Amino acid sequence: MNNYSDNMIEKIAGWVKRGNTVIFSGAGMSTASGIPDFRSTYGLWYQFNPMEIATVKAYREGYERFRDFYRERIRNLENVKPNAGHKILVEWEHKGFIKGLITQNVDGLHKKAGSHNIAELHGRLEEIVCGVCSAKHDLASFFLDITCNCEGTLRPNVVLFGEQLPEEPLRQAEEWSRHCNTFIVLGSSLVVSPANLFPEMAKTHGAKLIICNREETNLDRIADVVVHEDIDNFLGRMNIFL
Repeated sequence: MNNYSDNMIEKIAGWVKRGNTVIFSGAGMSTASGIPDFRSTYGLWYQFNPMEIATVKAYREGYERFRDFYRERIRNLENVKPNAGHKILVEWEHKGFIKGLITQNVDGLHKKAGSHNIAELHGRLEEIVCGVCSAKHDLASFFLDITCNCEGTLRPNVVLFGEQLPEEPLRQAEEWSRHCNTFIVLGSSLVVSPANLFPEMAKTHGAKLIICNREETNLDRIADVVVHEDIDNFLGRMNIFL
């Protein structure tokens, strides 16, 4: 169903108000903050080949190019702030509507906005670890080419192509998805597995599924409501009823 009426928005708000709502955010959640998405015409993967840069092989065999790419991504976050959509989700969490927030994003904006119950499926750019022993390091060390005590090189703690998703966020996301009343997708193309399994998991277990994304997704067919609208506008309209 693709319906933009106030009645439908109020109905979705009613579902959210019941509580036990799970939010699933993708790159489209952060575009209003000035961060490009990945798969649109102007997205990051149209400018760079991810299979050449964002892989385990690239880290091990072409570290300088890998390092420079991720340094630039981190620099691009310096002046980026959470947008209105991030802040609305914080309000909903404080009001007890949101059970958990699952995100594919690595920008850390949900955390910076003030959300607490977050499962960061793909890690976070500004968290630096040793690529050999996984010891944590500060951001400055990554920019100064300081190596770990084990002599390993440093990298952002993000999931690269060829790596498994971190166990604890994955477990938390699955638990939330299986037991929620309402599941809202915000700005995800839902093409990356296994993250894209959670909306369908929630629907299978009886949750209402709402998908708000600029473009169509493969799961639109099973959603209760599909909205092709700016996320900030969508959440702002709903917030009137909450």
